[in-house]
Amino acid sequence: MTIIKKLLVLILILTVLWIDIPKNTKIFNRTINSLANLDIKLGLDLKGGSHLVFEANVKNIKPVDLEESLEATRDLIERRVNFFGVSEPSVQTIKSGANYKIVVDLPGITNVQDAIDRIGKTAQLSFKEEISIDKPATSSAFLAFSSNAVLTGKDVKKAEVSFDSTSGKPQVALNFSSDGAKKFADITKKNIGKRVGIFIDQTILTAPVVQQEIADGNAVITGDFTTKAAKELAQDINGGALPIPIKLVEQKNVGPSLGAEEISKSIFAGIVGLSAVLIFMVLYYGKMGLISDLSLLIYGFLALAIFKIFSVVLTLSGVAGFLLSIGMAVDSNILIFERIKEELRKKKEMGIAIKLGFGRAIDAIKDANFTTLIVAFILFNPLNWGFLPQFGLVRGFALTLIIGVTTSLFTGVFITKRLINIFYKQK
Repeated sequence: MTIIKKLLVLILILTVLWIDIPKNTKIFNRTINSLANLDIKLGLDLKGGSHLVFEANVKNIKPVDLEESLEATRDLIERRVNFFGVSEPSVQTIKSGANYKIVVDLPGITNVQDAIDRIGKTAQLSFKEEISIDKPATSSAFLAFSSNAVLTGKDVKKAEVSFDSTSGKPQVALNFSSDGAKKFADITKKNIGKRVGIFIDQTILTAPVVQQEIADGNAVITGDFTTKAAKELAQDINGGALPIPIKLVEQKNVGPSLGAEEISKSIFAGIVGLSAVLIFMVLYYGKMGLISDLSLLIYGFLALAIFKIFSVVLTLSGVAGFLLSIGMAVDSNILIFERIKEELRKKKEMGIAIKLGFGRAIDAIKDANFTTLIVAFILFNPLNWGFLPQFGLVRGFALTLIIGVTTSLFTGVFITKRLINIFYKQK
């Protein structure tokens, strides 16, 4: 059984090191990549980007529909941001008094105005039938279909860029839902030989002449598109119309140079603090201090692996939460060592002192970590309660603190005990 435990510990250590190792690391002239090429993801304040706050106009929304409409608006904004190609965006709804706001964090974004325009754009797709053959293809030449046959962007399952097989020009391919396909088949059947205007809001995109009934639920929007314009149109159609109007009320830009400076300062502060702790433990506790330092290094590698596996987005406040949890990990070891020293002062043998010391320290360690986890859980506010913090920076601090405290509890209870047993093995 002991051999199996040692083997499991060895596998755990090797797996953690494989996850933690940076990309393209060279060992003996051989390039070794980390597991699945996992990276630590940096938040807005460390990577740079934009922090946008939109105020939602809910005066025309019924109270019974408010929560659902806010959630739908948030989801649509997130879809638009994802189509925009932003890495690790954060979109959340916050209630401030009687006002509702949607906070959008866009790490790495440089063209902020383009992102703002894309997020707040209505982009409602609609189809209209021709009422005058003689008029040019303008909005006045078309009329919306009757209410029982209205076809809009809501009936589009997916829009994507494609290319004409003959000319090679970019176009937008539409795939309608089952209900939308029936509506489109009915429209094309009734308007053979006539134009059908395709509009985004009140702007006409194209007015193709219907040659035959289209019953398979697929269509294309053609025109003088560039690839970029076709891609943007597809994104707008996929984004749909926002259920609630929004207005930009706050914008804050963070430059990547500021983020790099904060990272370097945080790393320097962490190295200085960690080095001071490691030196103190060795000077005060001697051999046990070395065991504590080794346990602390294992804790750091294990926490880093968890950050990578679960794609935790590190912010400056998150780094602070992690550094705080390092202090708590050291506290656990100090409690254990002091309890062991108490037993040794009572003339107990080392093996008995270790067993009794752990037994008496572990309850205090669990209680201290448990109360910290309760506070961190409240700060994280997973249910988005309005009377608790809802801001990303607070949540980032709480999340890394939860991970750090949980990991320190594991290393304190299991790793430190086994290391002491190895170094103080009785004959």
